[in-house]
Amino acid sequence: MQGVFNRLSSVARSLSFNTFTRNVSTAPAPKPTPFVLYTAGTPNGRKVSVFLEELRAVYGEKVDYDVEKIDIARNAQKELWFIKLNPNGRIPVLVDRAREDLVVFETAASLLYLEQHYDPERKLGFDPVSQPNDYSEMLQWMFVWWDLVSMTRLLWHGGVGPMQGQANHFNRFAPVDIPYAKNRYILETKHLYGVTEICLTDRDYLAGPGRGVYSVADIDGSGSGSLVFRINVHQFAGIESLDEWLSLQVSFQKHFVSYVVRSARKAVQDGLAIP
Repeated sequence: MQGVFNRLSSVARSLSFNTFTRNVSTAPAPKPTPFVLYTAGTPNGRKVSVFLEELRAVYGEKVDYDVEKIDIARNAQKELWFIKLNPNGRIPVLVDRAREDLVVFETAASLLYLEQHYDPERKLGFDPVSQPNDYSEMLQWMFVWWDLVSMTRLLWHGGVGPMQGQANHFNRFAPVDIPYAKNRYILETKHLYGVTEICLTDRDYLAGPGRGVYSVADIDGSGSGSLVFRINVHQFAGIESLDEWLSLQVSFQKHFVSYVVRSARKAVQDGLAIP
């Protein structure tokens, strides 16, 4: 009797194993998404996630992506594995699996890459061949506004941000008082406020015909309300009043309303929730 029981147990185990093996082998392997986005909950990181969500709203799973959250509080972006992706050690980084795992780093580069390769209908940008003037205008504002909003690179990527950030630092955080540095960056920030005043007058969006067309330039310029935030905290940078720029105050209110309207878009809300 014991021998019969042992044989039955062996058969049962064999059937169970074969069934399990059969289930595993026949299950379809999950299809990898086209992109991996290494990011964090910062304005720069969210610009790329917002743009990806805007593209997904138009093109669906063709621009689906996985998210790898980078803990910048513990400097994960400075670890060797991440430096191999971006030698500058900053988020965001985009990996395009469809193009042999091509790595694209830095915010504006990622936005322009996605616009160039994954927006064939130019729903969020302009065709450099058939719309060369609008395309050029879009690029100009992306390079202009970083000055206004981000602290180091292109006017989004080269002006108010870098200048006002330096003004903030030397007015609030520098361990010693350096009048020359404070004055220099306050004057540069004021200059760029003037540029902002000019560019927002009679415009709803930064680039395109008429009052403008919603594009990647607007996403780049107002990631998490970057421009809105920068101008709203002007006193922190040592600029007590905006009275010198009366039309800027009007334009700023219009831009703020425009930002709120854009933020109500589902794609923007979804992008701002990443990671």
